[in-house]
Amino acid sequence: METIKNYVETNKERFLEELFELIRIPSISAKAEAKDDMLKSAEYIKAALISAGADHAEVKETKGWPVVYGHKIIDESLPTVLVYGHYDVQPVEPLDLWDSPPFEPEVRDGKIYARGADDDKGQLYMHVKAFELMNRTGTLTCNVKFMIEGEEEIGSPSLKQFCKENKELLKADVILISDTTMIAQDTPSITVGLRGLSFMEVEVTGPNRDLHSGLFGGAVGNPANLLAKMIASLTDENNHIAIPGFYDDVQEVSDSERSEMAKAPFSEEAYKKALDINEVVGEAGFSSNERTGIRPSLDVNGIWSGYTGEGAKTVLPSKAYAKISMRLVPNQDSGKIDELFIKHFESIAPEGTKVKAKSLHGGQGYVTPIDFPAYRAASSAIEESFGKQPIPVRSGGSIPIVSDFEEVLGIKSILMGFGLDSDAIHSPNENYPLFNFYKGIETIPLFYKYFVEEMK
Repeated sequence: METIKNYVETNKERFLEELFELIRIPSISAKAEAKDDMLKSAEYIKAALISAGADHAEVKETKGWPVVYGHKIIDESLPTVLVYGHYDVQPVEPLDLWDSPPFEPEVRDGKIYARGADDDKGQLYMHVKAFELMNRTGTLTCNVKFMIEGEEEIGSPSLKQFCKENKELLKADVILISDTTMIAQDTPSITVGLRGLSFMEVEVTGPNRDLHSGLFGGAVGNPANLLAKMIASLTDENNHIAIPGFYDDVQEVSDSERSEMAKAPFSEEAYKKALDINEVVGEAGFSSNERTGIRPSLDVNGIWSGYTGEGAKTVLPSKAYAKISMRLVPNQDSGKIDELFIKHFESIAPEGTKVKAKSLHGGQGYVTPIDFPAYRAASSAIEESFGKQPIPVRSGGSIPIVSDFEEVLGIKSILMGFGLDSDAIHSPNENYPLFNFYKGIETIPLFYKYFVEEMK
């Protein structure tokens, strides 16, 4: 452990500056105009893998943004770890809410502030530097492969096919992922469950053009008003999702598992204070942690209509739009939920309106078993590094491609994330504590060590 710590301490400033160079590339996968930056990010990671000690690395084309693949095979008879991550990031809007430019990383109060600082460039780069550390110190204990994609933030539309076409290339014993969180710096945890996702866009059309709200208001259905009512009807007074058939495949978690989950430290008052809210809101009969871990949810992610510029414009809009996401629990099928949502949304459209609903992307939930070698290795690594045994937790987030990995490649994944809920991923002022960045680099080599021992 001392060798690992010494290497990190000696090279920490270089590690940070290299990460900053990667963060400065605005690789926003949702924007077609980001093509040059997406390719630049991929090439940067390829070069970083070669520099860290990979025998081979390349940027491989897909139908969408490219995948960076690399490997170091030290002995075919040894286990192989496949590291997954993504170099794409979320859009940065609204820009006026950032305290510093999103692609000019700054360190303030011990945290890196920038888009991608945590999700996922900071966490991904921990693996590149841990790989370098093991190569430089002669402590690499098994074979390593890297698969770094550029489409995670848009649902990984090309990666499943990439995996199908490269099954032999990606052959491994486990997939190691750091794209999740832990409870706190003094309370480490391992994510053992992810929610699935069904992400929809809806459009409601009323009159054939925008109208004067004085001349027509009160006589013509306003799509913005109607859409608001339709959305409100999607949940009932107990915040239960009111789409027929939505809960048909939801597996109820046993009382014993709920009791285990309740052991995770959680202060509702601290939670509300951190978010500056007076009350928590969610499905009746479940705690906040249960609502985000073992229960599905429905949320509006964006809604727009009519005039939204500065000042007044008294318009009755012709159209109204919304983006709506449903987080799903394991056993719920995103394709089935898409169909249920579209059928229901069309059925509640008021007379005289036209409704369109379409799926943008989605994916299945995932549960990691805690009785297999990779989990035990991750638990041992974190316990040695942090001095505490990690708590298994279910995350409210989604990484849709993880279930595809098991389906296509036949490989289970271990979700050993080092982010915090306070890192504001997907939001203005995304950040990542320096402690977590460096601690991740120290901990990852221990996973390799223990994984090889578990596989003997």
